[in-house]
Amino acid sequence: MERRHFMRALGAAPAVPGMLAAGQALGAAPEVAAEGERTYMLRLLQGMAEPVLALMAKGELKKKFPLELSPTWDGRRQSVAYLECFGRLVAGIAPWLALPVDDTPEGRLRQRLRQMTLQSYANAVDPRSPDYLTWRGEGQALVDSAYFTNALLRAPEVLWEPLDAATKARIIAEIKGLRRVEPPDTNWLLFAAMNEAWLLSIGEEYDPMRMNGAIRKINEWYAGDGWIKDGKDFHFDYYNSYVIYPMLLEVLDVLVAKKGRFWQAKPQELLAQATRRAQRYCEHLERFVGPDGSFPPIGRSLTYRTAAFQPLALLAWRKQLPASLPEGQVRAALHAVHKAIWDAPGNFTADGFLTIGFRGHQPGLGDSYSNNGSMYIASTSLLALGLPASDTFWTAPAQDWTQKKAFSGRGFPKDYPVNY
Repeated sequence: MERRHFMRALGAAPAVPGMLAAGQALGAAPEVAAEGERTYMLRLLQGMAEPVLALMAKGELKKKFPLELSPTWDGRRQSVAYLECFGRLVAGIAPWLALPVDDTPEGRLRQRLRQMTLQSYANAVDPRSPDYLTWRGEGQALVDSAYFTNALLRAPEVLWEPLDAATKARIIAEIKGLRRVEPPDTNWLLFAAMNEAWLLSIGEEYDPMRMNGAIRKINEWYAGDGWIKDGKDFHFDYYNSYVIYPMLLEVLDVLVAKKGRFWQAKPQELLAQATRRAQRYCEHLERFVGPDGSFPPIGRSLTYRTAAFQPLALLAWRKQLPASLPEGQVRAALHAVHKAIWDAPGNFTADGFLTIGFRGHQPGLGDSYSNNGSMYIASTSLLALGLPASDTFWTAPAQDWTQKKAFSGRGFPKDYPVNY
């Protein structure tokens, strides 16, 4: 079926008030300012997810997803973009997919996207499918396989357990096969660790060295005051957000829950320490948010947009925000960030796919490894949608964030370093 006919058919499905029509591109719109914060985020989730999942569920992502490569593309196989797109997208939307399905507009949307996601997982590992992903021949597959498994870890009841036996066996085989990729001593160690943690979580044979070695290295690289180096040198960028804290916490979760082996250490203590450090890092992230929702455009992979705030969204979802960051304050700050980025035109193509850019379409900001599939890591700033609308994160009164207080001349908490 041609895309225009397929999207017209989807348009017959119940619409969610204030959200995108199926397949419509997200851009500035007069009604956006009147939308509630959760509805705005739902609209953004649908805008990212539905165009991708609607194609991949039919085995048409490779055929119809329009690739955009950085002007400085390093020459790796372009097909890595499809695993990047799907893996990163589902890592961000998995907690929301795990919420109950009901007959509300949001519940019907969730049911539709959940079924598309399950079929997409099947297609991703089926060699007979046109959307069988690039699992071999490129080291990049290790990176995005970790987001692929991270989603399964975040929502096992709805994304892993319903899969048929053949699909499960194929996923396990592809993930174990990626042990052939030797990760460098960078954040890549955590991609290998995430895959092993997921295998451990489902009772499969796992490699403790790839998991525990990553945890040790990350702790060696702790620079202090909540910041972790990406290797031996410090980089002032958002890789603590994109990879390091989220994957460190969730790998340690599994190690603790499954009583995994760790030589001469207590995983519970490591998890508690990592949580405290992540909370401190989140205090910095919250202070980065300007009065208008802007934030510093620093470092590598800047085109990942709001993924810079994944740890804040993650700790909100985990109900682990520090006392210094009330839920209503974090929610208001994240909403301001989302509007500052996503209200700009050019973030999406006319067909509803993400473009390369920071705020709008800015392909020149792409790194040598950047493609438009990479951009779907931005979905991780939506993790708080895994909390139901009745949760205190959504019902707590909105509060101004630190810079908004500071630049309006009001009192605000001073900031001091920590040594844990």
